[in-house]
Amino acid sequence: MSLKDGRLVEDLREVVDSHQVTVNETVLEQHGRDESYHIPSSPDVVVFPESAREVSGIVKVATAHRTPIIPFGLGTSLEGHVIPYDKGITIDFSQMNKILEVREKDFLVKVQPGVTRTQLNKELKKYGLFFSVDPGADATLGGMAATNASGTTSVKYGVMRDQVRDLEVVLPDGEVIHTGNMAQKSSSGYNLNSLFVGSEGTLGCITELTLRVYGIPEHIVAARASFNQIDDAVEAVVSILQAGIPIARVELVDEPSMVQVNVFSDTDYKEKPTLFLEFHGNQAGLEQDVEFTKEIVADHHCEEIIFEEDTAARNKLWEARHNLAYAYVHGNPGRKLMVTDVCVPISELSGAIQYARKRLEELELIGGILGHVGDGNYHTSLMIDLHDPEEVKRAEKYNEEIVEYALERNGTCTGEHGVGVGKMKYQQREHGGALQVMEKIKQAIDPNEIFNPHKLVHKKKEEHK
Repeated sequence: MSLKDGRLVEDLREVVDSHQVTVNETVLEQHGRDESYHIPSSPDVVVFPESAREVSGIVKVATAHRTPIIPFGLGTSLEGHVIPYDKGITIDFSQMNKILEVREKDFLVKVQPGVTRTQLNKELKKYGLFFSVDPGADATLGGMAATNASGTTSVKYGVMRDQVRDLEVVLPDGEVIHTGNMAQKSSSGYNLNSLFVGSEGTLGCITELTLRVYGIPEHIVAARASFNQIDDAVEAVVSILQAGIPIARVELVDEPSMVQVNVFSDTDYKEKPTLFLEFHGNQAGLEQDVEFTKEIVADHHCEEIIFEEDTAARNKLWEARHNLAYAYVHGNPGRKLMVTDVCVPISELSGAIQYARKRLEELELIGGILGHVGDGNYHTSLMIDLHDPEEVKRAEKYNEEIVEYALERNGTCTGEHGVGVGKMKYQQREHGGALQVMEKIKQAIDPNEIFNPHKLVHKKKEEHK
């Protein structure tokens, strides 16, 4: 470590206790990667704050040293968001993991950023409430807000941005602000909640969140519907949505992915293109929804549809879906998971998935197609050999092609994983002149580019793949 870095560590230890600051090589390496295939890079130092006041002090030190700050939750991101390519200070929020207040009458909860969704839902269950956003990983709520996370229930309840009422944020000068309040609506001022949600740590550090929660549904029914053709499954989803059935979850898992599900989760589901569905509501209403859904999927050549009301059976179904990424990893030792992530208008979904399957086969890549197709968001899980440059090149070509397909149809390069470093090159193509507006906002709030530099809106100094 240089003399400059040594001074940095000393200054940090003046604003937090010494045990909260580490330059241990193992810890640095753990904070130099996420779940993506992007090249790791370790920070200079990792700090574990316990309050917004301490975060403010850390930020002031970083600003004085012109040193980058990278907020870190659990490192479950998929586009290199938390990888500190410019070194600097990684702020690990794992010690800020308190549920501060449950306001059950307001359907609100106030939490620190290190709280995980599983931790929150365990506490909320005591009040007959639940938090709706459920990405596959048990991510922290601060990280989920930073990337505007989504998940299986977004078709009914919305994405992370829809749940945020207020954020406490530490700005680059160390000032602590609130971006909203507890009111259900407001016409006062710019919508700063929406600005900071999805900003990927480039504008400030989130130190507290006030989130919307929901009553646990009176009745829940899950289902698994198998089809011969993947386009039949997709068209069934479109018809279900067009019929106005208030479905809570609708997930597509293609045939190769169902094979991985059965091996990893010890299930015996049909290895055909499959929809995983879930309905929330009262029993009488759900009976009508279920019968209508049966008719719709039958019209689209559904081979079999099995409904589950038992809690254990429903949990097993969704655990199998959530563990699919790990199923691919365990089923392909020596390879690295690369997950694509695009979102298109519902009317374009069938064509997009057919194109994705066609190109996957033509490029002879190992992988499967899945996703939250109820809102037009789908993924291809690719298992690539990073030691085979030609295969990596084909995987990158595939990713670019499905992104271009989505953008040509007024979709987006990322439906939920975020931009990080992996999707930087598509920002100009997707946003046009609006990208310059984003860059001006970044410049106004963070003129020294202290917060997560060269991510989201700014050009990278070099390609990181």
